[in-house]
Amino acid sequence: MDPVVRKPRSLHHIAWRTAACLLLAAPSAWAQPVAPLPQVIAAIDHGDFAAADADIAKAIVDPSVGPYLRDDYAFQRERMRRMRLDFSLDEAGAKALLRKQIPDLRDDEFARWEAAGLLEHLDIDGQRRYFKRAPSNLFRLSAEARARRAPGVPLPVDGPYENLAPHHREVIAAAKASGATSVAPRRVEVTQSLTVKADAVPDGELLRAWIPYPRAIPGQQEDITFLSATNWIDGIDGSVLAPETAPQRTLMMRQHAVAGQPTRFEIRYAVTVYARHFDIDPARVLPTPNDPALQPYLAERAPHVVFTPALRAFSQRIVGDETNPYRIAQKLFDAVDQIPWAGAREYSTISNISDYALHAGHADCGQQTLLLIALLRLNGIPARWQSGMVYSDDAVGYNNLHDWGALYLAPYGWVPMDVTTGRLDSPEPALRDFYFGGLDAYRIAFNDDFQRPLVPAVSFARADNVDSQRGEVEWSGGNLYFDQWNYDFQSHVVPVESTR
Repeated sequence: MDPVVRKPRSLHHIAWRTAACLLLAAPSAWAQPVAPLPQVIAAIDHGDFAAADADIAKAIVDPSVGPYLRDDYAFQRERMRRMRLDFSLDEAGAKALLRKQIPDLRDDEFARWEAAGLLEHLDIDGQRRYFKRAPSNLFRLSAEARARRAPGVPLPVDGPYENLAPHHREVIAAAKASGATSVAPRRVEVTQSLTVKADAVPDGELLRAWIPYPRAIPGQQEDITFLSATNWIDGIDGSVLAPETAPQRTLMMRQHAVAGQPTRFEIRYAVTVYARHFDIDPARVLPTPNDPALQPYLAERAPHVVFTPALRAFSQRIVGDETNPYRIAQKLFDAVDQIPWAGAREYSTISNISDYALHAGHADCGQQTLLLIALLRLNGIPARWQSGMVYSDDAVGYNNLHDWGALYLAPYGWVPMDVTTGRLDSPEPALRDFYFGGLDAYRIAFNDDFQRPLVPAVSFARADNVDSQRGEVEWSGGNLYFDQWNYDFQSHVVPVESTR
């Protein structure tokens, strides 16, 4: 079983103090029964913010609600605030953004695309609000919309390894020649930073920032060399590098804010990343062994990996009567691969990510990966998560957040998968299936699991309580959300033998 993670005692201590005052002033305020937390979450998912807020107000002043559960109710209020940031467009705003690319946009086109689910929206207390990335996502989801764009408007750009590239052939050739599953290494030096905006907190306040940091994974990423960090003096300043055992590894640093100035945290490190390739023979694949070490990767993990009736029905439709674990996984991989990629809402605002990916009509890499993990586990195939950053050779200059995973196939063990990149366009099976049992050498993993605590622990609700790729920042007044700071990732590929 997964370890029980105790949440910090206070996520919103100011709100808690206010609630206590209200309780003393008006003890009858909690006379009505408190709405169960799942009911509040469902109301928020449906856009019933006013009703949910009223229920939260009752819960946080009710003495029968324990402090940890009270924090959970309080976070739902914060979730609504974050959702309003994501769903920031009214109809006029959404149309205005679309008209930058379709100057002669017609109202009937907009209405048709909306009715087809191509413009993500939420009715918040009766007012329709559009996801801020819905206009740009439309051009990834609709060929009709792409065809309507004005001449000269550039198309969305894929990453350098999202389509067939020479590196994929390099990996297959090296694996075939050597018989190894870890090949074609790249040595990369990284500068990663997090910059808090000027006056995000009062002058002199102590900021704590967690910046993601890679962990050694034999055969995947090795020889991690710490180079430097802001104010790092062997941890004397209170900085903490999380241990290798931390499934979401970070380096935590501290600085005092200065009025009128941004506060920058920066780390530098080098790591050797290997491409992976497993030559899997489906006929040799065996049923999952009864190994206790695999049990956590077969289990549900609420709220984002839950075997809902809808998930079971989808699985049955895709898998049918297939019994070979490889063939089952292959069918599920292909089905999830068919979900179009689109820019994502913040994960902390989504109550069940795998279910969201199943129903939204689009998904990003982490949402697709969690859906595939849930489907594989439902079918008795262990599956796990990885995430971090993808990068490129210096001449390309590309980097991006990315999530992927791994599945367990006996007798091969854990093999990687990247369902978002999915099948490559090649008649050669090894190239076509590259990301079903393989990875390129242009990705750095920070996380070997999702929704795990940082080390040292945060004191407030994280900006991203599922993944850890951009970082986290907090001060005595609470968490700083993504609109209050920026992150940056710069890479430089050097000879594999190089260290500095």
